[in-house]
Amino acid sequence: MIGDLHCHTRFSDGSIGIDDLIFHAKRAGLDFVGVTDHDTMAGIKRAELLGKRYGIGIVGGVEISARDFSNGRRVHLLCYLPKVPDRLEGLLKRTLEGRNKALRESMQKVMRLYPVTEEHIMRYASGAAGLYSVHIMSALCDLGYADGVYGTLYQKLLGPKTGICFVPHEYEDVWEVAKQIKSAGGICVLAHPSNYQSIGIMQQLAAEGLLDGIERYHPKVKQEDIPIIEQTIEKYGLIATGGTDFHGKNASKPNPLGTCLTMQESLERLFKLAKSK
Repeated sequence: MIGDLHCHTRFSDGSIGIDDLIFHAKRAGLDFVGVTDHDTMAGIKRAELLGKRYGIGIVGGVEISARDFSNGRRVHLLCYLPKVPDRLEGLLKRTLEGRNKALRESMQKVMRLYPVTEEHIMRYASGAAGLYSVHIMSALCDLGYADGVYGTLYQKLLGPKTGICFVPHEYEDVWEVAKQIKSAGGICVLAHPSNYQSIGIMQQLAAEGLLDGIERYHPKVKQEDIPIIEQTIEKYGLIATGGTDFHGKNASKPNPLGTCLTMQESLERLFKLAKSK
């Protein structure tokens, strides 16, 4: 029994639709697939229907963007199987609205530099919960200005540290986000701890009992971080999850479904914990 518990679709910034994700997850030999779009759970009901059709288990969730204000870094938390998802509605709405505002400002700046139109960009955003940087970059790729979403042009225009068109997003405090996940009866897992240098906040959240798991297996995990990640998992009895962080072609490097996995023991613990909440 295996699962890839970190996958994105066109409901956020993935390149394929929910139907294709579920179909190809089954074809890839997965028993479970986690649907964890950024700051939206819009695709979960559809995923569950498709899961029954194709015979694959769906772990419904959401990847929530947050900020660690102690160091000014972004942090992503995965919320799985929330019992009362309505309790996350306000948080997700505020995050999406903040991102939309920032990305629309970025889009206007890009349009002043390149002959791309809002209509063209919004074609890529059709069906998504909001506007994402990949939608802007995909339109620029169509016009021949880049050969991939995350490359030199992305860094020049929209990179958080280097982008001349980048407008900062407003994110909520990671401590409050973790508490809201718990309040919603969800399983709180720190996503990709090597990204955004999240090792410190990982240890702090774990020590306060706000984490149920850590994404131990991820394509971008740094070898030097593995010992402390594993020590934290063991010390606090957390669930070691795995996920590809699948975005289809909207990724910096190719990562097919099933590149990183959550194994049977962790899946069983996750389902047992969800049942007990």
